[in-house]
Amino acid sequence: MSTKTSSDRLSKLLFEVAMLKRTMRTGYSFLGSGKESAAAHSFNTAFISYILGKMTPGVDTARMVMMALIHDIPEARTGDANAVHKRYVQRDELRAMMDALDGLDLSKELLELYNEYNEAKSLEARLVQDADQIDMLISLREQEDSGNPNASVWIPYVKRRIKTKEALALAESLMKTNWASWWMDEFKKDPS
Repeated sequence: MSTKTSSDRLSKLLFEVAMLKRTMRTGYSFLGSGKESAAAHSFNTAFISYILGKMTPGVDTARMVMMALIHDIPEARTGDANAVHKRYVQRDELRAMMDALDGLDLSKELLELYNEYNEAKSLEARLVQDADQIDMLISLREQEDSGNPNASVWIPYVKRRIKTKEALALAESLMKTNWASWWMDEFKKDPS
């Protein structure tokens, strides 16, 4: 990164991105249980992007992880909008992203990644969009396995938005896996 951008301007961006830790995703209110911050969602989406990148030959996994990390930065300014909100509220996320990055040397690079994600013309962008959906599917499976009857109603809608064969395969595996099996299976073998 160039040293042209002032430390003060970079500090402001870091505080803005940190706001995502306190920006709650709003769809859980309609689901009836659960909660998650935009930052937690972005972290999980980035990790899922890494996994999907490793499952897909010839893609730029690092680029995918960066797309996932920045895809919801505008929500620090706009808040999160769920499916119901989007019917009534118009948000200008591109403007929010441009304002967040204004005056930064890295703005061109980050805006290119942000636009690539939203335009979904590259395989990497489509995989990251699928990672975004996989993250929601994981949350829904957690809710479903914990007894929320609404989660099973939402799952088909989320699965329909998944486009790549790698993400579809991962989604099918998630549907067969109990959310607590990662620790419970080991605990059953050795409860001490």
